[in-house]
Amino acid sequence: MHPIFKQCKMMRIKYIVLSLAFALATPMHAEGLREDKKTPGVQLAQGQRNTEKHAGLQLNDMRKTVEYLASQELGGRFPATRGDTLASDYIVGKLRGLKLKPVVKGKKKTGYFHDFSYGKKGVDGTRQEERTTHNIIAVVPGKDKRLKNEYIVVASHYDHLGLGGEGSGSRRPDTVAVHPGADDNASGDAVVLELARHFKKAGTARSLIFAFFGAEEQGLVGSKQFLEWMKRADKRRINLPDDVKGIVAMVNLDMVGRMRDRAMSISGTGTSSSFKTMVKETAEAHSLNVSCIADGYGPSDHASFVAQDIPVLFLTTGGHMEYHTPADKPATLNYEGMQQTLDFAQELIAQLAAMPQTPDYISVPSSQKMSHAKFKVTLGLMPDVMGASSVPGLRADIVVAGKPAHNAGIRSGDIIQEIDGKPVNDIEEYMVRLSELTAGTTIPVKVLRGEETIVFEVHLTPPVR
Repeated sequence: MHPIFKQCKMMRIKYIVLSLAFALATPMHAEGLREDKKTPGVQLAQGQRNTEKHAGLQLNDMRKTVEYLASQELGGRFPATRGDTLASDYIVGKLRGLKLKPVVKGKKKTGYFHDFSYGKKGVDGTRQEERTTHNIIAVVPGKDKRLKNEYIVVASHYDHLGLGGEGSGSRRPDTVAVHPGADDNASGDAVVLELARHFKKAGTARSLIFAFFGAEEQGLVGSKQFLEWMKRADKRRINLPDDVKGIVAMVNLDMVGRMRDRAMSISGTGTSSSFKTMVKETAEAHSLNVSCIADGYGPSDHASFVAQDIPVLFLTTGGHMEYHTPADKPATLNYEGMQQTLDFAQELIAQLAAMPQTPDYISVPSSQKMSHAKFKVTLGLMPDVMGASSVPGLRADIVVAGKPAHNAGIRSGDIIQEIDGKPVNDIEEYMVRLSELTAGTTIPVKVLRGEETIVFEVHLTPPVR
């Protein structure tokens, strides 16, 4: 993903305790339990065990996928490198094992590859380097006679920054080292693979296209190339709609591995008239705190689809200090949170695929007018872009030591309620407040820490360019 951007364990512990209790009881009454197949309590216990076992298998599979894709061996998965090839082979192996339909006439794994080339300017601004890589695409055909001709794309991107370095997009450009990309975006790949497994077995009315886009970090290249390909006639193309008009919705998962406080951001909820209600009701059923953003623009592949007037939903658990650095490693991910994202996405996609009417498209102006502003100051903190705080204000997720906010006494977890006497309720207001400030001045910042309201005097400094 391009730049801005604890789970309550009691229920899981409860299920484990129940499972242990029934496991201990079963040997003593094994015959009785087998004979009394209609006993509600026995059926419930078996259902809980089966559900928990299935979720455990999914979680373990996702962990294994992340650990492989984000391993040192794959070298950061930069397009057209050995790591790209190894990642592609792994994903295709999973899709072939599930017996998903390929999209190009060919043998074995090549049928899942949509190849493309792209040029990238060198660091000096003059050299042009061409690379050839691919998107990985597979299809689960729909079961409804009418709706199967409408397709929903479920996607993630599988590439990353390779070894980083100057001009790579790394936030540590002076460090040449493997950027594993565990959250960005091995986490999304792992969830999408499990979604493919689920819907291959469960089926849907509409057809589903599972896409793993390449070269996303180079400017959403893979998703743009896919959509251009879908506009052209190609006799080699199979199991896909006749043209791009057959794609009626897109669900994108990018950086879904760092869930905090059961919170998730979902963009695109205004790009179709039924999306926001569907998202809110599904999130409530899964006890998730979702922050809905109406427009479908943003720094990931869903933006390519919005540009083609296709409604989108973009799921992410947000940014963190390890983003685009060598520290984005598998051990930093919240795998239980990924399971929650998977469960939520399964239900959401199932509802989308079963809608009796084709999702309409609504053009929504970008809400990110301030996202590219050149601020004259920095506080030196990472705000909660999820909007997960239950009280007025914007939580400071991470306050960086040695920066203005930290020097003034603000700490991670504090909720910013005012900057220079003006209210801060969300990320947009926070960016507006920053845009109004000048380096070298000292301004009051009011925060809520627990139940205590504190005002800090923050001396502002210019951001490091």
